[in-house]
Amino acid sequence: MSFLRFVRSLLPLELKVPRNPLPRVLAATGYFRLRTRLANKGAPVRDLDLYRPLFAPWEGEAGFKRLYDPIRAHTLVSPDRAWILLSMMRHALALPGAFAEFGVFRGGTALLAAEVLRDAGDRRALHLFDSFAGMPVTSDGEPFAAGDFGQTSEAAVRALVAPAGANAVFHAGFIPDTFKGVEIPQLAFAHVDVDLYQSVLDCVEFVYPRLVAGGILVFDDYGFPSCTRAREAADLAFAPRREKPIYLPTGQAMVIKLP
Repeated sequence: MSFLRFVRSLLPLELKVPRNPLPRVLAATGYFRLRTRLANKGAPVRDLDLYRPLFAPWEGEAGFKRLYDPIRAHTLVSPDRAWILLSMMRHALALPGAFAEFGVFRGGTALLAAEVLRDAGDRRALHLFDSFAGMPVTSDGEPFAAGDFGQTSEAAVRALVAPAGANAVFHAGFIPDTFKGVEIPQLAFAHVDVDLYQSVLDCVEFVYPRLVAGGILVFDDYGFPSCTRAREAADLAFAPRREKPIYLPTGQAMVIKLP
C-alpha cells in the first residue's frame, strides 16, 4: 500500500471539499443581511436571510427544508447539491421518460426523487441501480477498494422510499451487469453517483441513448478530489458527443441532451 493510499484509508470514504465555517459565522452576525440591504439601497428583499452573500435557498428555504430534512440522515449529498438535484428533477417532470439513479447507497437522494414525483402526482418509474454491497474492484489511481460504501441494503432503501409511494424499480447488482435485459425506452432524468472511472463510462453508455431531448444527466462527484477519475471518465465519454459536461460550483456536473 502506498503512503498516500494509507493516509486516505484513515479519512472518511466520501472525502469532500471542507466546508468553510466563515460564511456561517458571518451569516449568524447579520453581516450578509446588512450587505444585501446596502446593495439593494434599503429596498425590501424577499428571503433576505438566504443571501450568503448570494441567494442560497438550500440554507433554509422552507420548501426545500421540508424535502431535505427527511433525507439528511440517509445521504452524503450536501444541501447545495441536493438543491441542484431538486431543480433538475422538477425541470424533468415536463419531459417524457423515467427517472433513474445509479449509485443509491442509503437512499437519501432516491427518497428526494420519490418525493418530487409524489408532489407532482407523477407515477412514472424511478429506477434505482446499486450493488447494495459496496463498490466493485476499483481501477488504478482511485482511492477506494472493493466493498467500500457497503453500509446499506436493498431492504433498508425499499423501506425508506416506500412511504413516498413512488413507482420504484430496484436493480440490485454491479454495473454494468444490472443493465442486461433492462427495458427503459426513455429517460428524462438520470443521477450518476458511482465515483469510479469504469462505472461512469458504463452509466453514460447506458443512459445517453435513452435520454430524451432536453433530458438531464447529473454527475454527483465530477469535481471532488476523491473522484478525479470519475471526471476523467465523464469528459472522455462526451468528447465525441455534441453535449459537454457543464461544471457547477457544487462539484457536480450536468449534461443536457440536445435535440
